Amino acid sequence: MIGHIQELIENALEHLAAKGEFNLAEPPTINIERTRSKEHGDYASNVALALAKPLKMKPRDIAEKIIGALTETSHVEKVEIAGPGFINFYLTDACRLQVLKRILKLKHEFGNKKLDSDNQITVEFVSANPTGPLHVGHGRGAAFGSSLCNILKKVGYEVHAEYYVNDHGRQMDILATSVWLRYLELCGESITFPANGYKGEYIVSIARKIRQKFGDDLRFSKAEVFAQVSPDEPAGGDKEKHIDELVMNAKDILGKGYNKIFKTAMKNILTGIKNDLEDFNVYYDQWFSEKSLHEDDTIDRALAKLEAGGHLYKKEGALWFNATHFGDEKDRVVMRENGIKTYFASDVAYLMNKFERGFDKSVYVFGADHHGYIPRLKAATKALGFDADKIEILLVQFAHLFKGKEKLQMSTRSGEFVTLKELVSEVGCDAARFFYVMRSHDQHLDFDMDLAKSQSNDNPVYYIQYAHARICSIMRKLEEQNMTHNIEIGHVSVELLVEEQELDLIKALSQYPETVEKAAANFSAHPVANYLRELAQLFHSYYNAHQVQIDNENLRNARLNLCLATRYVLADGLALLGSSAPKEMRSEDKKTV
Repeated sequence: MIGHIQELIENALEHLAAKGEFNLAEPPTINIERTRSKEHGDYASNVALALAKPLKMKPRDIAEKIIGALTETSHVEKVEIAGPGFINFYLTDACRLQVLKRILKLKHEFGNKKLDSDNQITVEFVSANPTGPLHVGHGRGAAFGSSLCNILKKVGYEVHAEYYVNDHGRQMDILATSVWLRYLELCGESITFPANGYKGEYIVSIARKIRQKFGDDLRFSKAEVFAQVSPDEPAGGDKEKHIDELVMNAKDILGKGYNKIFKTAMKNILTGIKNDLEDFNVYYDQWFSEKSLHEDDTIDRALAKLEAGGHLYKKEGALWFNATHFGDEKDRVVMRENGIKTYFASDVAYLMNKFERGFDKSVYVFGADHHGYIPRLKAATKALGFDADKIEILLVQFAHLFKGKEKLQMSTRSGEFVTLKELVSEVGCDAARFFYVMRSHDQHLDFDMDLAKSQSNDNPVYYIQYAHARICSIMRKLEEQNMTHNIEIGHVSVELLVEEQELDLIKALSQYPETVEKAAANFSAHPVANYLRELAQLFHSYYNAHQVQIDNENLRNARLNLCLATRYVLADGLALLGSSAPKEMRSEDKKTV
């Protein structure tokens, strides 16, 4: 309907311009929004206020001229001027009620759109280093990224979901070395575990698998392992230097055996990550390997492109990218003095790879601690000769997990954390997915596990699912009461839906496409969650105030159409957020909601 009203205003402006009443250098941006109160109609536009300055006229005078030039339409009952010059549109009852017919025809496709062009988009999310299981901190990025992909698909984008696997570099070497040290302990060696090594039972579990497979073949003495290694932090040393020298010793001593440990650790953790994400209803079109950028010529080509543009320089033996020239706070090293390319060099190559694959837009979903990546990736985009507006970097704030009043830890390095798998096992996938996205991704989130598990009005996902289950229950019980549902009778009797709760519910249903479209435009998911809560509340209020299974056939079918339309929208909205829409719930017959 917004599109229809926009077209009416555009035609009116063209008509006024043709008559010489309006002289505009360029067409204005026409903003149309839902009104906040019924007294102001259904939709409002501020176009008259926006045109006041260029036309040098009073907004109300402009509004009067626009209203006078509007063509007649069966969808609009009346148009009025409000306040300083807002134009309010009141829809006809027939137009409002037609939404039920559209929903029952389109079902889960209600709200779907098609984009004519610029619709290929890649969304990279989670991309946690495969150095340990995903913890609940990663869960928010997973839930948000997956929901965003679903929402973008809904409005017509061709979405390519991607996980960037950091399977190359120092952190993976520290992981492999940590596993090897635990393996040596299992072999009977007395090892002083490094302060900067990866801890946790999952490291020991991988070490056990390596020992089962290779026996003592990879065993070396403690003296050999720690030969010429600098002291660790507890002994007054440098923990970074200590672990790096341990890594070098591991590679030298093990030779090809190091690769066996590296690959085994990598495979085990990555398989676990994939399984945990699938159990969380998160799926990817591609798991992109960072290592592949090193194995082909992508990094070299990216650096060559920066070099050709004059954006690289040498300093103290290292190769630097002149990022400050493009707005970053400091220049970035792309190759160290020892010839090893940095993580940022891989990031630049991966960025170039996305553009080379032809995506119209690249969305990065990062944790809040990656805020520094925004200016540096924007700088790299510009230096490579691409449009920086074609990348969108979204920061997901931290999620704090609470069990009762206890705040739980989330540190992969220390090994003290609650895994995503444990969270899903305890509260369920539906609740976990919904709780993660019910607040804006750029706001901190306190995740209340006790609330997520509760079956009460205060649990938002339970409240929404309960509304869906109630509608399913209504449909099931028709036969028990010797009643039927005839959709066509409901269509022709739709004007009988005159109760305030019915009209409020119908208005909310008509807002679903707009809600999803705005969420997609803002790269957000929480508007859909908020909408579903409001829709569920409206349905519960309606259900408690009015009977649906009544003898009056016409009114019964009209109300059943309203219930069924609500069910489709609830189910589709829950699916966008990765939660299910159950047909039965243990408390569905209780009048407690």
